[in-house]
Amino acid sequence: MFPAPPEVLTSVFTELPARFRRTGRSGWGDHNKHGASLHSFLEGPCFDTHGNLYVVDIPWGRIFRIREDAEWELFVEYDGWPNGLKFHRDGRLFVADYRRGILAIDPETRTISTVVSHWRSESLKGVNDLSFADNGDLWFTDQGQTGMTDATGRVFRLTAAGELCCLSDRVPSPNGIVQNRNNTAVLVATRENAIWHLPVHADGTTSKVRVFIQLSGGGGPDGLAMDVDDGLAVCHAGLGSVWLFSPLGEPLLRVRSCRGVSTTNLAFGGADRRTLYMTEAESGAILIARAPRPGRKLFSDGDQTPRQT
Repeated sequence: MFPAPPEVLTSVFTELPARFRRTGRSGWGDHNKHGASLHSFLEGPCFDTHGNLYVVDIPWGRIFRIREDAEWELFVEYDGWPNGLKFHRDGRLFVADYRRGILAIDPETRTISTVVSHWRSESLKGVNDLSFADNGDLWFTDQGQTGMTDATGRVFRLTAAGELCCLSDRVPSPNGIVQNRNNTAVLVATRENAIWHLPVHADGTTSKVRVFIQLSGGGGPDGLAMDVDDGLAVCHAGLGSVWLFSPLGEPLLRVRSCRGVSTTNLAFGGADRRTLYMTEAESGAILIARAPRPGRKLFSDGDQTPRQT
């Protein structure tokens, strides 16, 4: 439907140090990675107010903090499978944990507390990712092992007042989630290789959910992020790419991994929030690339070779 967008290559910002790489099998890997031995599986990048980057290692229950000089620190290790991360405006680090639900970590004491563990007395299926709205509401996806033959994944909203609401319970494996800039819609990555658009009404409910972007190939969309211009960045796991779309859903740019194809999640960083930081889970690397401003040329005059901007 659209021509192929220009490409930008990534570079390696840093990668998991050898001292943190493990060997062996984990319960998460047995069911999600065909029993493979995993040194790590990085996901959920997010920044604190000091410019430190946090990432999770799902199978080994670890969260790392990476300084601006690329020095790694083991922030916490616990009995869980952390997947997504976001900072609350009060400074706490919220975790979408596949085993334990929604958790919160005090960054000073590093103590972990449970925020959401069940819905109407039933266990959650396995939460995947989360995002905060401007009013403090927390949106998260409950993926578990759902998919095209079991489209019972769920999207939840935990209001700032503490009320838990299920917005949809018929989603084929909901994954990444993010709000648009004016908080009138939530975008969700799904196993049907698509990004769904969920309008958010004044009362917090949704209706007339639709497919916003249809992808192809790879394993499908994973992590999502909005840029400063309300454009959507989509990690395409299994294709080694991040796609940048306009607010209208038009493909603007393809960011191609310089490592493996497991581009799992991303966050915008840097002083102007135009540097993409991406987790590449296969290699344990953090990749970076610059995202140009809308209308900025990606190629020099007469040059048909993609170049990093």
